[in-house]
Amino acid sequence: MKISVIGCGYLGAVHAAAMASLGHDVVGVDVDAARVEQLSLGEAPFYEPGLGELLTSGLASGRLRFTTDIDEVAAASVHFVAVGTPQSFEGQSADLTYVNAAIEELIPRLAPGSLVVGKSTVPVGTAEQLAFLIDQHAPQASLAWNPEFLREGFAVRDTLRPDRIVYGVPGDKDAERVEKLLDQVYAQALTQGTPKVVTNYATAELVKVAANAFLATKISFINAMAEISEVVGADVTQLADAIGHDNRIGRRFLNAGVGFGGGCLPKDIRAFAARAEELGLGESVAFLHEVDAINMRRRSHVIELAESVFGGDVSGKRITILGVSFKPDSDDIRDSPALDVAVGLYERGAAVVVTDPQGIENARQRHPELHYAPDPSDALAGAELVILLTEWTEYKSLDPHLTRLLVSDQAGPATIIDARNVLDPASWRAADWRYLGLGR
Repeated sequence: MKISVIGCGYLGAVHAAAMASLGHDVVGVDVDAARVEQLSLGEAPFYEPGLGELLTSGLASGRLRFTTDIDEVAAASVHFVAVGTPQSFEGQSADLTYVNAAIEELIPRLAPGSLVVGKSTVPVGTAEQLAFLIDQHAPQASLAWNPEFLREGFAVRDTLRPDRIVYGVPGDKDAERVEKLLDQVYAQALTQGTPKVVTNYATAELVKVAANAFLATKISFINAMAEISEVVGADVTQLADAIGHDNRIGRRFLNAGVGFGGGCLPKDIRAFAARAEELGLGESVAFLHEVDAINMRRRSHVIELAESVFGGDVSGKRITILGVSFKPDSDDIRDSPALDVAVGLYERGAAVVVTDPQGIENARQRHPELHYAPDPSDALAGAELVILLTEWTEYKSLDPHLTRLLVSDQAGPATIIDARNVLDPASWRAADWRYLGLGR
């Protein structure tokens, strides 16, 4: 099929490259000329495993290209809108500026029978409004809503082999045609047995925000248990193991630590709560405010724990931060708990040294005042405190004995705060470390 993808940021670039790998003829459009140039060279503008190879093969096949010229979408029969919906500067609601602009730009270029497919995460009710706008100005075109469920670090796999596909379709006679068009787009995944849910616009919009709200709630729940565990002397990791055996609960996303971040969960739960308030249903999701509060509290807790190591004052202390991206296998520092902790310690006078396999340059642009060391050995040299904040494989597999030789030669055990609870406390303590976990 001939497909256009409007917006070639994280979501759009991955989607465009994946669609081309499935055999579709894809043009990606973005207003950022530098990004378009980079993508056209087969270079991913952000770190995502497997994306570079997908771009290179798509460009070489001739099935994938990128442009800043919106007129080049005219030949496409399916148009995916994958622009960002950041948190509004005025409050916590989603900013739909880019979505609205994309639709307005598309409308004059929609051929009869073409389909606009929303991928962006939007407040419930948005699709209905956009469908009305399209019907007013391009009545022979249709709108569907097809939420994305990408996990950073697994985005290519999640696009090519999704765990479910959701179609939000019009509530009229055009619904069957829209479904058939989307079936052609996702033919390979459907043939492989991927579950498909066909529903109305509102349900499709709610699926994404409801899923993120549930995951955020599960993470904040176990972090609340970690707060209690620290006071009463329980081990939150063993607690999670025990309750995770209940198949009604499950063990996934029950990992206590410094909390969640990134460009989705934090802003999506805030936007969901804001939209519920607009609908007069704020009480229905009032718990999300506490979910957010618990999550933000974890960052402050790590800073306070670091201060306690030095008797309440980190001034002049050399503290090494292992990991600054919000999660491993990503260079994304948006709403990163790790970066917040690093900046918080710096503001309290600590000499903070940050290392990360992929996130340093993004962090440096945001906070040039911090000291960055790409080589973990350089970052660890002379450290008086080490804090593991992003659970990259290379940090989880550090040898505690060799790491001990790198840090400060001060008398007594060195100290490490495992803010992700991914290290083996016994091994580190046996190697002359003072190990501090969260809720352990």
